[in-house]
Order: sequence, then C-alpha cells, then structure tokens
Amino acid sequence: MGVILGVIVLATLWAVFAYNGLIRASLQADEAWSTVAIQLKRRAALVPNLVETVAGYAAHERDTLAEVARARAGLQDAAEPAAVAAANTELVRALGRLMAVAEAYPDLKASGQFQSLQGGLADLEAKIAFARQFYNRAVLDLNSRVATLPSSIVATALRMKERPFFELDEGGETPRVAFPRPPARAA
Repeated sequence: MGVILGVIVLATLWAVFAYNGLIRASLQADEAWSTVAIQLKRRAALVPNLVETVAGYAAHERDTLAEVARARAGLQDAAEPAAVAAANTELVRALGRLMAVAEAYPDLKASGQFQSLQGGLADLEAKIAFARQFYNRAVLDLNSRVATLPSSIVATALRMKERPFFELDEGGETPRVAFPRPPARAA
C-alpha cells in the first residue's frame, strides 16, 4: 500500500513539474513573439516617413513606393508567425528596392531626414533580428518539451502543439542601409 501511494505521489509531482515547465516555456514563447511584433510595428511606423521622403525626391518611382505601401499593409494584416514571416519577407524585399532607388538620387542620400530614417531602419532591423532569435530559442525550448518524453505526455493531455519558427525566406535579407561618405576635404 505504501509503495502504491509513493508511486502516485511521485507521478503527481512529475506531472506538476512537467505541466509547470510547459506553461513556463509557452509563456516565454508568447513574450518573445510579443517582442518580435513590437519591433515589426515600430518598423512599419517608420516606413511611411521613409516613403514620403523618397517620394519627395523620386516621385516618378510610384511603383516602388506603392509596393512598399502594399507590403507594409500586408505585414500589418498578418497575425500568425508563418504569415508574419512571409509578409516580413515581402516588406524587406520592397525596402531593398526602395533603398536601391535612393541610391540613384544623390540629393536624397545626402538629406538629413533620409539619413536619420535610414539609421532608424538599420537600428530596427538589428532589433528585429535579435527578437527573432529570442523567439526562435523560446520556440525551440517549447517544441522540445512538447515533442520529447516524458513531458510530451502532459503536452498531449493539454493539447499543446509545436509552434512554428519565425524564419526568413531565401532572399529575405536585411535591407542594405548605406550612409553617404562625407565629401573629401581640400588640402
């Protein structure tokens, strides 16, 4: 009788620890996703100013400007990590094309406002990359717990599923942000 009671107590303790570990990992993944979403929203808020600045110098580049606006809207409409990743890739590509357009306009590249926006974009891209890594680490921890014994037994009982990673598609590179070189000084 004492052995059976001991096994029941140990099984209950194990289930509680497994449950708490799964919940903790799930909450960490939620927090990490929130960090990604915040950084993506900050970048999305910067995009209209960047588009307006470029439009002031390159108004005839309407297709590129419209593409950036569409990609931004697509990112704002996406909710699930896979949809956000796809929309993010489109926005990154569109921003890359916008930066390529900016390369053709020396006055635009020299503009203080454009340089400030470029710097803000570069900073946000770095923060997004860090947040994405943080999220993917949290998801890896959660998915490992959901998929491996013995915690997978509790995960199945809780109907917990593995979560998708936030991955960039091929070509989903960070937009190239280049600052103009100061003019050479006459000696």
